[in-house]
Formats: sequence, C-alpha cells, structure tokens
Amino acid sequence: METLTDQSVLGVQNYLERAAQNLRPVTPIKFYVSSRTDTGVHALCNSAHLDVQRAVRKPPFSESVIVSALNYHLKPEPIRILSAYQVSDNFHARFSALSRTYVYRLVTGCSHHSQIPVFERDLCWAPKGDHLNVPAMQEAAGSLLGTHDFSTFRSVSSEKPFKSPIKTLAQVDIRPSSGFMSHHYEYRGLQFWELEFKSRSFLYRQVRRMAGALVAVGQGRLAPYHIKELLEIRDSLAYPQNTMAPAAGLFLKSVEYDDADVDTEGNAAK
Repeated sequence: METLTDQSVLGVQNYLERAAQNLRPVTPIKFYVSSRTDTGVHALCNSAHLDVQRAVRKPPFSESVIVSALNYHLKPEPIRILSAYQVSDNFHARFSALSRTYVYRLVTGCSHHSQIPVFERDLCWAPKGDHLNVPAMQEAAGSLLGTHDFSTFRSVSSEKPFKSPIKTLAQVDIRPSSGFMSHHYEYRGLQFWELEFKSRSFLYRQVRRMAGALVAVGQGRLAPYHIKELLEIRDSLAYPQNTMAPAAGLFLKSVEYDDADVDTEGNAAK
C-alpha cells in the first residue's frame, strides 16, 4: 500500500484517512496499517483495518463500494486499494499478522547511479562495483536465519527504545531477477537481483541493514563470517558505517494472516 517515494509532508496513512472522510462517516475514520516504513520505501501489498460508522438507518458499505470510493479519492496519489474484506471485531492489521515479507532490489553493472535505467530510478539500488559475489552473500545470509538478538542490525530509534531485539528470520533468499522491460536493453549487461526476507516482524531499519551488510559481503568489504560476528556483538553502534542499503530499493511484498482471521466470503461478524 505504501508506494510514495516522497512522504515528507503526508504519509500513506494520512492520504488514506483523508480519502476515507469522503465516505461521510459519523466519526472520523482511522486506518491501522500493518507495517510502517521509512520515507522512500515502497509496497507491493500492504494491509490495514478500519471501522466505518454510518448514520442511523444507513446500511453498511459493501466491500466493493469501499474499494471503489477510496480509489476514486486516491486518484492523484500512487496508492491503490486492491481489495476489502469484512473481519471480526478482534482483528488487528498489525498484531494479527503471522509474517511480513520484504524484497530488496539490486542492479549490478552500473559504474555510476546515473546509469540506472530511467524506469528503475528510485526502485532499486546500484551498489558500487561491476558484480557481486553472490555465493559469499548466500553463505553469509545463512547466519541470519533463525532466532537471534538483532541489536546490531537495528537503527537507534527514540520512539521504540525498549522493543525486544529478539526476532526470528524465517527466510533469506538471494536470487537473480529482471528489470522493467530489461529485455530491451540486454546489451548493457545489467543484472538485477532480489534479496527476500521473511519474519513475523522486524526491527527499525533491520531489513535495510541486513541487505547492506550482505551487499558489503558481495563486494568483498566484509567476509561471510563477519555477519555472524555482528550478530554476536549485539550493539547497533558496531554496524559498519555507510553500509546500510538506501530506502529506494526496498519493497514490502506481502503480509500474511491466518485464514480464519480474514473472511474473504464476507460472512464474519463486524
């Protein structure tokens, strides 16, 4: 859902709530978004829940009406509602999530960031160097799998100083990918890559820090064993300077829920 690359004035939640007021609810509508991201981070699919209280004797909106109405008022913005479902009263978009999956996009073969294809600007990162040592990155990624104290991979945030650094990373994949219409410029020798991370939740900037550290391994600036050492240090200040991946290449791919929590047939109590 979050697809804006410049949210310095309003965030995605603000745009959603502003659009929702056109439904003329009795009380202001608040969106509870499953995942909040940094400015410049994108989303292929995010989720949120809201309650719409209508005037007495007015029937509830159908799912299709909510989707159409919100999209109509979101037209000026790069945000789209894909679907809506009725859910139970105890459902929460953030706390009911079973897992979240992020994808970080890279492109190699660019000697300068200005060589990134114009349709890929702000949608991927072109780290320095002509290539990455992907086998070394995959070896290093193995150290991140499982349950660890990820303090080193957390940026310091005054908003959440007491959040537990213990997280379980269920998946880390590094695989070749393709760019937008990349078959039209194969002669340029560019190679796109995707780094995919899956966990129930992540620490502040954890994915960008993990992606940056793995790229540093691919560049030879770090060795695979350094990733394990960074985990064991458990100190955010020990993270190598100028290593965190930029926001533009990061996408929230999906948020997963228990089927029982999301009623796709529209029969759950509201």
